[in-house]
Amino acid sequence: MVIIQEHSSEILEEYAQIPIRFEVKEYFAVKLKNKGLGGFDLKLRDVDPPFAKDYDESEPIIDWKNKFDTSKWVFLLAIEDDKKVGAATVAFDSKNVNMLQGRDDITVLWDIRVDPSYRGQGIGTKLFNYAAEWSRKRYCRFMKVETQNINVPACKFYAKQGCYLGTIDLHAYPEFENEVCLIWYLPL
Repeated sequence: MVIIQEHSSEILEEYAQIPIRFEVKEYFAVKLKNKGLGGFDLKLRDVDPPFAKDYDESEPIIDWKNKFDTSKWVFLLAIEDDKKVGAATVAFDSKNVNMLQGRDDITVLWDIRVDPSYRGQGIGTKLFNYAAEWSRKRYCRFMKVETQNINVPACKFYAKQGCYLGTIDLHAYPEFENEVCLIWYLPL
């Protein structure tokens, strides 16, 4: 049985031990329709050759508490039989987090991860639902989640959880020219 525990940023070293690395085998190609006035088309395409992506390589978790005011954030650990099998972070009411837009009526699911050997067992859903409920208790209107077009499993997961794709930013990652920023919204 998996239990979810709430923690402060003091847990970040343990949190970081849960891998987030995944293999990119496909991606959503984003095509503008009528220069964006007609919306976007998302087409699933294969990646050849597949490659590994690890978000922790570009931004080490331990830096979060030095880079951001995490005093109102929650750090969740999913525990099964005394083993940390998943984690999630919810950012709330932090002036230096652009995705919060200076508002105190939204949260950002800053990070969610499940140990690869435990993926597909509902742990991500438990963490997501806990994060959403935590946000509701703070009277938030919605929870935002950022991912990329190369993280197809995450996109499908967020859609399954009731999120809708609300923002597509083709130019968010100049250092990763083939990655597109996708912002998902969960109405609370």
